[in-house]
Amino acid sequence: MEHTDLTRNVAVGFGGEIEVLASAIARWTEQGELHTTAIPGLSLFRRDEPTEPISGVYEPSICLAVQGSKRVLLGDDTYVYDAQHYLLTSVHLPIIVQIIEASPEKPYLGLRLKFDLREVSQLMVDSNLPQPRQQQSNRGMATGEVTHQLLNAFIRLIDLLADEKDIPILAPVIQREIIYRLLVGDQGERLRQIATAGSQSQQIAKAIGWLKSNYFQAISMDDLAAQANMSTSTFHHHFRSLTALSPLQFQKQLRLQEARRLMLAERMDAANAAFQVGYESPSQFNREYSRLFGAPPLRDVTSLRQMGVGDRG
Repeated sequence: MEHTDLTRNVAVGFGGEIEVLASAIARWTEQGELHTTAIPGLSLFRRDEPTEPISGVYEPSICLAVQGSKRVLLGDDTYVYDAQHYLLTSVHLPIIVQIIEASPEKPYLGLRLKFDLREVSQLMVDSNLPQPRQQQSNRGMATGEVTHQLLNAFIRLIDLLADEKDIPILAPVIQREIIYRLLVGDQGERLRQIATAGSQSQQIAKAIGWLKSNYFQAISMDDLAAQANMSTSTFHHHFRSLTALSPLQFQKQLRLQEARRLMLAERMDAANAAFQVGYESPSQFNREYSRLFGAPPLRDVTSLRQMGVGDRG
């Protein structure tokens, strides 16, 4: 498969930029649905048909769907993004995702770029951006409007894949530009809340990070609140505001999704998977698994294997 630099002379205006980006993603995903690129954190995706709802965990990232559209469920909230709207995730969040618009003639074409909140914080300092205002709702996920500047930056980033020797020097510069565009864009306030040292949102983000690494342990709400320097009631309120879930619901989803991965990818049986993620009661595991995924573990995993489920952005 031969790759050449993208020709921007034919890409005039917003629609032209989207077409250029879609063409690039289509070329790099000709051989499969997922292309993990040589650029750290950047993945490209393609699907030729809509998918069933699939659970997963989104990391801090921006997702674009330059052709087709996708729906993401976070708790009771629904987010849909397409060629005009990006999805911003500012903390680790357990979600259910579904591609809702795709066909062989016009496949779903998307990308995901992960970012480090420490880099976001440093860029805020370097750019002398104003401190964020306190908001009533600090949900860690949102959709925003795609801009010319954002599209152009992603076009230049994917251009680097044609000559990988340029990636170590130029990719960090373009990624930094993308983060800057997000910080000054319509969802910048939300991202700045998470990245501001000492803010309540950042303290909750740290607790989320701890939960993600220690989901298999029994948790004490008082201990988590103390880590965040908050009262238990304040911590619970802000955690739910950010994630749309209580801490216990958040932990439960992490446990069940990891158990699902163990059974699917490592072919572990349900009882061992349940024990591995922290369950002591197989019956409780089966009951909660069925409630989240709509089927008992064995039937669910068998169905997923028949669908050929993989990582999709």
